[in-house]
Amino acid sequence: MTVTIVGVGLISGSFALGLKDNGFAKHIIGVSRTPASAARAIELGIIDEALPLLDAIKKSDFIYVAIPVDATIPILKTILDNITEKQFVADAGSTKYAMCEAVANHQMRHRFVATHPMWGTEYSGPEAAVRDAFRGRACVICEKEKSDKDIVDTIENIYKTFGMNMIYMDADAHDMHAAYISHISHITSFALANTVLEKEKEEDTIFDLAGGGFESTVRLAKSSPAMWAPIFMQNRENVLDVLNEHITQLRKFKACLEKENIEYLQELMENANKIKRILK
Repeated sequence: MTVTIVGVGLISGSFALGLKDNGFAKHIIGVSRTPASAARAIELGIIDEALPLLDAIKKSDFIYVAIPVDATIPILKTILDNITEKQFVADAGSTKYAMCEAVANHQMRHRFVATHPMWGTEYSGPEAAVRDAFRGRACVICEKEKSDKDIVDTIENIYKTFGMNMIYMDADAHDMHAAYISHISHITSFALANTVLEKEKEEDTIFDLAGGGFESTVRLAKSSPAMWAPIFMQNRENVLDVLNEHITQLRKFKACLEKENIEYLQELMENANKIKRILK
């Protein structure tokens, strides 16, 4: 089939490589805001040609949208306005409720599948695309019952062939769990990076002394603000909820140090160690 990827970066690029490597796509079209990114994606073999969105839609069987979530809603509406019953659409956004609500009453909603492959790195752009990126990861499909069975089966087959485990939930549950598992990690990483940059003025010292623990904790702070700021804003209520709990936990550690309460400090860390039972 002919596939269009809207966005030619980390997720869409990796998805396109997976489609090619597994024989799902004969021809991949890229839609990008920047000609330089489109040209680089062609150079890297991620896409075969670059076209404006409406031209790409006309030539495509399947359109896959992987762009910042604030841009996804208007682009998705445009795509749904211009597809036929023989075409279908999926997205890869990290938030789902606002998007699903925005297209809930669209006459072509049934030709759209809301997905979230739970994988990513701190890198962006066509160069960030990775072969076999999704293997062993989870992929969430939201509101499965609102999409035609034939296209859900096709999307599931693609992700399963990529080696992903399928999870199904409604859009608001997805956003709540994503805030707990993913979004708070990114905020924490951004905040820690800012803390170190504020307190440690010598950049050479940061570079020389940063160990594996610090490096892994702040790795996500290298992520694209253009992608993550809209995610935080679209999922604001859930992110605020988990952020308030995180601040409460930080205050407990702070109080232990202020009061020299080593027993409670150790108890907090022992409780945190329970995560080892889940993440082995």
